[in-house]
Amino acid sequence: MAENAPDIVIVERRIEPAELARLVLLHFEDMVKYVVDVERRLAAIGGELHADAEQLLLQSGSRQADLWGANYYPGRGPEECVEYTSLINIRPAQGNRSMLIADPGLRERIREITFALIGEGEPLP
Repeated sequence: MAENAPDIVIVERRIEPAELARLVLLHFEDMVKYVVDVERRLAAIGGELHADAEQLLLQSGSRQADLWGANYYPGRGPEECVEYTSLINIRPAQGNRSMLIADPGLRERIREITFALIGEGEPLP
């Protein structure tokens, strides 16, 4: 792998399994943080803080109200691979008063985008 590869990548189509593995192992070893733009249907994957991925998406044209943070756990299967928790999700003005995304419809949109761009909880290569 390239030594100067970024620790956060923006993906618009399915990330390569080897790249996902690199990002998972870079900071947390069993999971990777990511931020989804639910309108543009893309994600910023990696980094130590959801806020860093959020900033990349804002710089690329995303709107704050469309960005939601989550954690992805490879190898846990489709029911356990997404954790809808992040500090950036605390948005009282949008009806979300905690780190957990409260709206089931929004969680489902994030799950669909996660499955399309990151995976469905398959083990890493």
